[in-house]
Amino acid sequence: MSSSTEFPKATYRYDPYRSHKFRLKWDGKYVAGFSKVSALSRSTDVVTHRSGSDPSEMPGQSEYAAITLERGVTHDPAFEQWANKVWDYHNPTVDDEPQGSSNKDVSLKDFRKDVILELYNEAGQKVLAYNIFRCWPSEYEALPELDANGNAVAISKLKLENEGWERDTSIAEPSEPEFTLPSS
Repeated sequence: MSSSTEFPKATYRYDPYRSHKFRLKWDGKYVAGFSKVSALSRSTDVVTHRSGSDPSEMPGQSEYAAITLERGVTHDPAFEQWANKVWDYHNPTVDDEPQGSSNKDVSLKDFRKDVILELYNEAGQKVLAYNIFRCWPSEYEALPELDANGNAVAISKLKLENEGWERDTSIAEPSEPEFTLPSS
């Protein structure tokens, strides 16, 4: 059996981290209740170039996929307040307002936020973190389809466009806890 592992500190560990323990932070605070965060993914266009008779390919522009956040409906207005910074029902346009005034419920100055996504191991230790840059809500679902015959949890969704993400390399692999079973 090989002694190589992808975990330099926890050389006994062979199982990858699970995807069910995570936290999301924006405005310096953890936002509670997330049940699902879509994948962090990016794609890069392939540019085909031919020099003489030699075909070659090179990378083109990269795009970062939008991230969808899901959580149970609660009284916490965080999703709605952020979505309203882009568009608000009470003030959809500034065309009807006097010259020089502005729509105070729509904030072009601070509708973008940096978000931090943290992943934890089974023991609750932070093992990875990603900084997601200049996010803004492009879709907001306040309530799901409602069904009087169902028993599902009501989930709200926020879709975030972003300008990229990078891994926080300051997060080191933790020393995993261990314990000894009591003797019988």
